[in-house]
Amino acid sequence: MLSQKEQAINRWRLVLGKQSDQNLQFSGTSRELQAFQNMEELLDYLYQKGDSEDIRNDPGNSGDSRKGSLDASQLTAAKWITKVRELFPRQTAEVLEKQALEEFHMTELLTDKKVLEQMQPDMDLLKTVLQLKHLMSGEVLETAKKIAQHVAEELRKKLENQIRRSILGRLDRNTSSPVHSARNLDMKKTIRKNLKNYDPESEKLVLQDIYFSSRVKKYSNWRVIIAIDESGSMMGSVIYSAVMAQILAKLPFADVKLIIFDTSIVDLSGYAEEPAEILMSVQLGGGTNIGKAITYCEQLIETPAKTCVLCVTDLYEGAPEQYLLNSCRNILESGAKLNFLTALDETANPAFDRHLGQKLANMGAFVGALTPEQLGDYIGRMFSQ
Repeated sequence: MLSQKEQAINRWRLVLGKQSDQNLQFSGTSRELQAFQNMEELLDYLYQKGDSEDIRNDPGNSGDSRKGSLDASQLTAAKWITKVRELFPRQTAEVLEKQALEEFHMTELLTDKKVLEQMQPDMDLLKTVLQLKHLMSGEVLETAKKIAQHVAEELRKKLENQIRRSILGRLDRNTSSPVHSARNLDMKKTIRKNLKNYDPESEKLVLQDIYFSSRVKKYSNWRVIIAIDESGSMMGSVIYSAVMAQILAKLPFADVKLIIFDTSIVDLSGYAEEPAEILMSVQLGGGTNIGKAITYCEQLIETPAKTCVLCVTDLYEGAPEQYLLNSCRNILESGAKLNFLTALDETANPAFDRHLGQKLANMGAFVGALTPEQLGDYIGRMFSQ
């Protein structure tokens, strides 16, 4: 626990920047030191870039170097905004964001649809769009929606086949399939059954009969309830959650209910197959009432033994903790599956309230970070039980 003097010194070091490193040193644990160093790097990036005199005096830069463009530096600024939201409190992040828009000349992102149309639609740009969409309107907002649709669709294409295979089950070698596709070809059985047709003269195996295996579907209808925390720190997980909801909603046996929440709840179940609509409905930041969201999920349970609740959250609860614990206990005692995904993205590198996470795990809930592929395997195992 840092003393008030140490906290004050850390703040002054952030204000004064790296020039003060001889007189002021950060204090804290190794994790806190890393966070302060990351904050300092972000602040230095902002205010050094904002120092027009330095940039003009740099022979490697022309007077036009800070104007809006489509080069890599603009995407770097987009990544900068993402990191600021992760490391700083919301009010501080908003102040820095405003300065960044002015100093980095990124206002084109908010006012000129042609700039957005010419930029590469990728995860970094989508994250920037989600953070700034509340400042967009008209044609610019419509263009931002198209970016969300494009990135979500590319992500779905990347993930869907593997996740569907994980969930739909293994090949059943004992049952012949009426579906004749290369994917279901039972090569071993085909060779074994046609050994009697081997031609010694041509040294070839004549395939008179070709066998295909069926894909097992052991599952009855399941209801999957997905609750997505809108916290700014969960942005990557929000994107992947929206795409996973679409993939699950297309399964023939899955009834998907989807909500997003902060201190309020928005039920987007009707848009489960439209991830772009979900993403453009998200309001990143604000408070968090996980207990209220879990209580709402509890009301959506009809057949507990065939219900899976997936809450994607960092578990930093803003409401009384006991309310959340009581709702979780009710769900678990009903026989439904309760899972808290502390991160759902390509890295599955979580930052969450481990104290609350341990309490939930002790109750019988699953608590952990997963990649989308790991979630597909997990759901497949759970459905087959």
